Amino acid sequence: MLEVYWMCLSGGVLFALVSIIFGDVLGDIFDGVFDALSFDHVDFLHPMVLVGGVTIFGGSGVMLSRYTAMEPVPVALLSLMIAIALSILVYFAYVKPMKNSENSTGFSMKDLVGKIGEVSVPIPVGGYGEVILRVGAGNTNQIAATLEQADIPAGTRVVVGETKDGVLYVFPYDKSFGNMSRL
Repeated sequence: MLEVYWMCLSGGVLFALVSIIFGDVLGDIFDGVFDALSFDHVDFLHPMVLVGGVTIFGGSGVMLSRYTAMEPVPVALLSLMIAIALSILVYFAYVKPMKNSENSTGFSMKDLVGKIGEVSVPIPVGGYGEVILRVGAGNTNQIAATLEQADIPAGTRVVVGETKDGVLYVFPYDKSFGNMSRL
C-alpha cells in the first residue's frame, strides 16, 4: 500500500510542477479541446481540489505508514478522511472565493443613474454632448443630454438623472446643496 501512497504523492507533485511551469502553454494548446467535459457548474470537481486531495491522501498515507504503528486499513481510512477534510478546506478557502472574485469591466446603463461625472463635450439644449464617468477601475465616455432647459459647458460636474435609449440624461451637480440641484 505504501507504493500507492507514493504514486499519489508524486503524481500530485508532478501535476503541480507541470501546471506551474507549462500551464499557460498547455492551456493554449488544448484550449477548447475538453469543453465537452467541462464541469463549470460543479466547483468541487476543480482540479486544485481533486489533485490536491489525491496528493494529500498520498502524503498522509506515507507519513502514517512510516511513522505510526497503525495497520494498513486504518491508515488508508485516516488518510482518506484527512484528504477529504483538507480538500473541503481548499475548496472553501481558495477555489470558491477566487471564483466569486472574478471582476468584469461590464456595466449596465441603469447602474450609471446617480453617478457623478464631468462633461467632456458641451451639452446644448435639445442636443447631445458627452460625459465622462468613473465606473469600476476605469472611466467611460457616454452620450448625454440635459434634463434642464440650459446648456451645460465642458468641465461641468453633472449627475446622471436617468437613462433612455443609450443616452444619459444629466443635470448639473450643485455642491451648495451637498447633493444635486434638482432636489
